[in-house]
Amino acid sequence: MFEILQNPPYATFFILFLALIISLLTALANRHFTDPEKTKAWRKEVSDWNAQLREARRNKDKKRLEKLMKKQQYILQLQSKMMWQSTKVTLMFFVPLIIIWQILWGFYGGREVAYLPGVGANLPLPMGYGASFIWWYMLCSFLFGILFSHLFGLVSTE
Repeated sequence: MFEILQNPPYATFFILFLALIISLLTALANRHFTDPEKTKAWRKEVSDWNAQLREARRNKDKKRLEKLMKKQQYILQLQSKMMWQSTKVTLMFFVPLIIIWQILWGFYGGREVAYLPGVGANLPLPMGYGASFIWWYMLCSFLFGILFSHLFGLVSTE
């Protein structure tokens, strides 16, 4: 029964569906365990501070530089909080994804699971005529990751 999932088109759709589910779960976990609005506000504050710092250095404004450097510790704390926000969900999904990848690697190996239109053997692509499960999963995962991140408001559209 599982042999049917090893070759296109069933493998193509199975991995597409798997990437969709994992991306959806990751986006939902990000939405639930992080505060996107707070992270956006922190990111804007850090970005504004960096822009002011660059301008003060470019203009050689020592007074302004001194004032900005007093805020540096606070900015470093904000960056640390932003890093923790993005790391929380990664830590939750790391081990399960490693297990899933081990299973998929054992099941598919380097086998091509998707054929991409217009891609031929003469093109210098790492996937020849089609995409191995790694390339296909990555492509689908990036697509769904971006889609769900925007749907759930996890990224800024400014």
